[in-house]
Amino acid sequence: MPELTVGKFYEERKDVFDLTLLNANTGLKKLISNSEIHRPGLALTGFFERFPSQRTQILGETEMTYLNQLGSEMLTTTAERLFSSNIPLLITSKGITPPIAFLKVADRYETAVFSSRLSTSELTNRLSVVLDMIFAPSIMVHGTLVDVYGVGLLYTGKSGIGKSEIALDLVERGHRLVADDVIKIVRKAPDLIVGTGAELLGHHMEIRGIGIIDIEKLFGIRSIRLQKRIEAEVHLTEWSDDLEYERLGIDDTRTTILGVTIPQVNVPISPGKNITVISEVIAMNHMLKVYGENSAADFSKRLAQRLQRQTTIKDYLESDYE
Repeated sequence: MPELTVGKFYEERKDVFDLTLLNANTGLKKLISNSEIHRPGLALTGFFERFPSQRTQILGETEMTYLNQLGSEMLTTTAERLFSSNIPLLITSKGITPPIAFLKVADRYETAVFSSRLSTSELTNRLSVVLDMIFAPSIMVHGTLVDVYGVGLLYTGKSGIGKSEIALDLVERGHRLVADDVIKIVRKAPDLIVGTGAELLGHHMEIRGIGIIDIEKLFGIRSIRLQKRIEAEVHLTEWSDDLEYERLGIDDTRTTILGVTIPQVNVPISPGKNITVISEVIAMNHMLKVYGENSAADFSKRLAQRLQRQTTIKDYLESDYE
């Protein structure tokens, strides 16, 4: 779980949200612990049961109009109940500034209050996107990620098996490298994982016998991508005569990354095997399946129908005595 202070959020995102700090900076030390946001309309009227105090609070024009109509004593009481619940921060939309008494209570509980010039809906939407990105589950994996015909293929396997060389060959054929060696995978939706490279490594690649090369400078800007949805894993293994490998492709193998299940293709490596062409076929076959076409299943169905037909004809001929 990333650690995000209110101060860090303000410093890095104040231009994105057009933020202005309205009170003392003592509240900048508080932590934002999750990506959820909340508009405390009911809480302002006094209903604090099940109030989600750990969320980022947003006050729109409606809430601010209600607060401005309260008497000074009621306003202070409402602010006391709101800020005593230890909310991380509060943002008002449309550039509206809360009453001074409201801000004084916020100072007493060391809670930062910001004003944003954005509309309430735009502020809410932008906050949801940014906070979801910051707090999205993520892991680092060893592998290579390449965009092949628009399909994100994640190559995995033991070190030295040839992941980088395959990616280099794919780039030479016009496909795009996302990252090599260290892949940061982020779950951006319940069924969506996206891979990016490490910031330090960029689009550099280590080729044994040559050293470190810069893919962008060698092949141009069209040879790289900053991020890509991971749609299939290609697991590379050394060929073994003792193992049985999938030949029909009827039974799909799947793997799970950060709770998202994706297809996994196990490809044995042997001398003379063109893994680059196989990779292109994997990508195209994946897209066929996305559009509802399963070549292996269709072939198996046609084969079963042919065998059934031959059996029926044979039975008929054997019982025909004319």
